[in-house]
Amino acid sequence: MALPAISSAAEEEKTADATQTMTEVKVKSERIQDKPNKGYQATKTRVGKTYQDPQDVPQAVTTLTRELLHDQQVGSLREALRNVVGLSVNAAEGGRAGDNFNLRGFYTFGDIYLDNMRDTAQYNRETFNLEQVDVLRGSAAMLFGRGQAGGVINQVSKMAELRDKNVVTGSLGEYDYHQFTGDFNKQLTETAAIRVNLMDRYEETYRKNPTTGDRPSFDRKGVAISFGAGIGTENEFFLNHIYTQTRDVPDFGVRFSGTHPLNSSSTGASDKTFWGDNRNFDDSDTRVTTAIFTHKFSEDTQVRTQLRSGTYNRAFWAKTPPTGATPAMPTFSGSAGGNVARYLNYETLNLQSDFITKFELAGMKHALLSGVEYLKEDSVRRLLTDLDPTGGALYERHAKGNLQNSFNADNYALYVQDSVEFVPNWTALAGVRRDELHSKYTSATSPKLSYGENSYRTGLSWQPNPDRHYYATWSDSFSPTADLYQLTVVPQDPERSKTFEVGSKWLFMDGDLAVRTALFTTTKYWERNTDLEATSAILTRKRRTNGVEIEVTGKVTDRWDVFAGIALLDARVIKAAQNVAAGNVYSYADARVEGQRARNTPIGTLNIWTTYALTDAWKIGGGIEAKGERYAYQPGSANLSGSFVGGHFNPNSAPGYARVDLMASYEQPKWAVRLNVKNLLDKEYYDAVYDNGGLVTPGNRRQAIVTTEYKF
Repeated sequence: MALPAISSAAEEEKTADATQTMTEVKVKSERIQDKPNKGYQATKTRVGKTYQDPQDVPQAVTTLTRELLHDQQVGSLREALRNVVGLSVNAAEGGRAGDNFNLRGFYTFGDIYLDNMRDTAQYNRETFNLEQVDVLRGSAAMLFGRGQAGGVINQVSKMAELRDKNVVTGSLGEYDYHQFTGDFNKQLTETAAIRVNLMDRYEETYRKNPTTGDRPSFDRKGVAISFGAGIGTENEFFLNHIYTQTRDVPDFGVRFSGTHPLNSSSTGASDKTFWGDNRNFDDSDTRVTTAIFTHKFSEDTQVRTQLRSGTYNRAFWAKTPPTGATPAMPTFSGSAGGNVARYLNYETLNLQSDFITKFELAGMKHALLSGVEYLKEDSVRRLLTDLDPTGGALYERHAKGNLQNSFNADNYALYVQDSVEFVPNWTALAGVRRDELHSKYTSATSPKLSYGENSYRTGLSWQPNPDRHYYATWSDSFSPTADLYQLTVVPQDPERSKTFEVGSKWLFMDGDLAVRTALFTTTKYWERNTDLEATSAILTRKRRTNGVEIEVTGKVTDRWDVFAGIALLDARVIKAAQNVAAGNVYSYADARVEGQRARNTPIGTLNIWTTYALTDAWKIGGGIEAKGERYAYQPGSANLSGSFVGGHFNPNSAPGYARVDLMASYEQPKWAVRLNVKNLLDKEYYDAVYDNGGLVTPGNRRQAIVTTEYKF
């Protein structure tokens, strides 16, 4: 009903466009970072290296605002990304456990960033210190460096602010859910402030070991400190530190029976059966310190430099379910099933500096971005020692065994991009980045690898007024085999991806409601396996995803907020894998995989979340998260006969699902109470898929959570 009203107002808007354009440009050139988001609608992002209104970015961007995550009672990054259409979750083994997603059908485990700097360590991330999460879709190596076929997930930290504000929350819920958070901000001087965020959360799932009564659990704590000096002046400095700790009991889910997840067996095993127990652990300690200095030569010209040190320690012991259609039930000794146990240490030192300016030349407006980056990575992975190999298995996090592999690398990058408004309302964008990577592995076959690659980004935008943006972009990215522990037996060509996208962005309701569409095609070449030094290192030689996305965010009325989207993806293998091993021995994947749907990529995904303020105090809301069927198979396999039945491709698959959530809240200026019911219909669904096949992890069943909030 709102759209015709907007349409009828279009002519009036046009007559005011000239004045509005000048006003809008002026507002955006002032501190856009100081502008609050409009509820679920983001009005600022730094995903393009400089603060921009997402409306102006010539590429698809999805932003999860703090307000959205607050209303949904979200605690982890994984839970937050449920709102992103076209994204699915990967389950994984010990080497890849942690946050692991597919975006537009392509893995993202090298594409997670924290404040625009690489955050690729394998751990589970929390949202208590996040202001928002930006998802830039499509190839983006020119902005972020190697990786990025499906897109980039950028976490934006909370920063110290020039005001006094304190908020504490306490939550209780089913499955022993309890959480405390605190957000304390104190202004120290006219330009200095400090902010402290705290979090302590514990919850279990509905799955249980019938022998011990133990359940998978999430036990997480965190503290984050941000100190700012010179805030809002020509010289702005922030020093941020975050520490997060996990003491989880990991869950490896259930195996497939036939081609579907096991949900009943003559032994009594079902989706409720948890083969692990409380002796298992997923312990991680993450410490990240970042210093940020910005010098502004003028309102349009600045240098921003970030220096980060990160240390990531993780010890992992997970129990895997036994194989077979009638798997053995758990025992007290833990002898049923398998074990995955590893220790990982990853340290990084990262320096990044960006020079940003705007100027006029030859009668055209330029927005120039240039920068340099250095990243040093050191990684060690060890086995854990089995302290009771005869009685079943027993691992301790400090009982480290033999070195499995080590890796260190130096990365250098240089980039430049210019956006030129060559005629009024028409802007051309062009950028190029050069990355050099030199790495050493503990590998007998390829101990040293070096790569140097260019990445490009081009685009054309037409913005007839501030409320309309139509664009076409082309960008690419690369990822060398030396990256992300994906060393191959012999050096392989780097992964390459290319994305072409056309899209539109509209603002309605005086800018309160944003609608975006994107039509894209991404092709990836030499897609790698995740297994270190695997002989079948290449999964597919060429793969493509064609798709369309539509998103609506913002306010339909003053009381009605909405965040919704739909994505339709056609992801297929174009050419089967071609692998080469030591001695130039070539092997080929099953050619029948060509033309088949890619793994862990649903054809359709849908998300709707909406709230309505009944009064100034009462608000109700709810949402649906829906995903289509997802396949799980190994496309690089030489023999896929088990996935073809009667000549038809019928691999393991996780069924589609729709999860319904509800919320109701009562809010006063100083305090609030909120009820969230997740998975209201108690739907049995599979949240994560181990995309090589074999395992799926069930999502939790119905869970009610009550949260109280106090502001002072």
